[in-house]
Amino acid sequence: MKAERLVRGFLTVGLWTLGSRVLGFVRDMMMAAYLGTGPVAEAFMVAFSLPNMFRRFFAEGAFNMAFVPMFAKRVEAGEDPHGLARDAFKGLFAVLFLFTIIGTIAMPWLVWAMAAGFAGDARFDMAVDFGRITFIYILFVSLVALLSGILNTFGKFTEASIVPILMNVMFILAMMAANYAGWDMGTTLAWTVPATGVVQFGFAWVAARKLGYTLLPGRPRMTPELKRLLVIAGPAVLAGGVVQINLLVGRQVASFTEGAVAWLSYADRLYQLPLGVVGIAIGTVLLPTLSRHLRAGEEAEGRESFSRGAEFALFLTLPSAVALVVIAPQLISVLYDRGAWRAEDTVATALVLAIYGVGLPAFVLQKVLQPVFYAREDTRRPFHYAVVSMVVNAVAAIGLMPLIGFSAAALGTTISGWVMLGQLWWGARNLGKAARPDARFWKSLWKIAVACAVMGVQLVYTARWLAPMLADHGARWGALGLLCGSGIVVYFAVAGLLGIFGLAEFKANLRRRRK
Repeated sequence: MKAERLVRGFLTVGLWTLGSRVLGFVRDMMMAAYLGTGPVAEAFMVAFSLPNMFRRFFAEGAFNMAFVPMFAKRVEAGEDPHGLARDAFKGLFAVLFLFTIIGTIAMPWLVWAMAAGFAGDARFDMAVDFGRITFIYILFVSLVALLSGILNTFGKFTEASIVPILMNVMFILAMMAANYAGWDMGTTLAWTVPATGVVQFGFAWVAARKLGYTLLPGRPRMTPELKRLLVIAGPAVLAGGVVQINLLVGRQVASFTEGAVAWLSYADRLYQLPLGVVGIAIGTVLLPTLSRHLRAGEEAEGRESFSRGAEFALFLTLPSAVALVVIAPQLISVLYDRGAWRAEDTVATALVLAIYGVGLPAFVLQKVLQPVFYAREDTRRPFHYAVVSMVVNAVAAIGLMPLIGFSAAALGTTISGWVMLGQLWWGARNLGKAARPDARFWKSLWKIAVACAVMGVQLVYTARWLAPMLADHGARWGALGLLCGSGIVVYFAVAGLLGIFGLAEFKANLRRRRK
């Protein structure tokens, strides 16, 4: 029953995240049509990436990884979780408020650090202007991450998962309004960013208040609990900073090729679909679940949760990775080729997407392994691993740039992702049985690989057969649906024949969701 509840949690978060990512596709398709890969598109993407980068640094990738295990254990033991949440909220608000002011003033330096290749042309000034508008988003969205951690701990996965959907809906409506009213599209997108932050924060704050957590800004108090939280969060914050340095390296490499920042951003959105749906579902559900099991001394239950999380991740991620590599040109062409988009944009973006696809399993499995460390309040070793990964990324991206151009940024990201996964896997060996996959996991792994191989071959031949339809603007959506749908059918058919994890449990849990 515990495994079934865990899978239900994965499905709940995964389905809501899928909805958000689909809306994100609609948003990016509209941006590609209105702006293409031109200067305005690149300037906005850099400006928007700044608050998102620091959001992951302060909240989702670092602070929350320390806060959620502490909070979950206090909830389990009844040791004043509200006090910890209140102090954490006040402390995070104070730091973010000051950081927002400093970042807004220092925007020219931040843009240069993100995309030095913009210096001397119109993209730089636009990125600075857009950045000063968008940067306040970090304040709201980081607080949303903290509130979502509280909601997830209490199993309120739906409420937490709706928050990113609100952002994409607002972007879509804003672009429709700008197109209708004749507003400047870049400026409209920039002002939409802080507006979405306010709406997201309001929704999450009300949801947390219904649980009895009415959190308000105030003078932070350095309590013993907050000190311990900072001690635990310190290495995680540094690890998050290392990850963001990896992104900076990629942006810098891309910024010296006109259009490359946009190519990487559009490809990133596509591979973020499976990474977000599976990775976020795993990370959101697994961290509080493992924390509670370890707090209660339930080692066997912890191993069951970890193994099913890894199994679930591979079951959905490996076929997605194969598809992103095999049919990358078809996906990019159908999704983005309209309006200001060019044929050369399709070729370049498809190349980046295929490279990202090779790294997708590593990125998702990191989401499975990191909670094993964080649930034990071990944030130091993931930081050390991240430093090694950062060095690998920088050497690969910068070293390969003279040889293969802008695609070195994507290749460096993929290589460093696999290096990070290898370190996490090796380092988890001495964390007890809860960090070791069980026999069922290993039995399923080879079956998943066989099903993916069969599906990959099928996609290659089906794509060739559908090539005329995929090139026809009137029929390409149907052709892409047929191509992807056939791959799904083949994968699940082979999976069913081999008895792979997930089919019976998916059916059972989906029936429970409908009731």
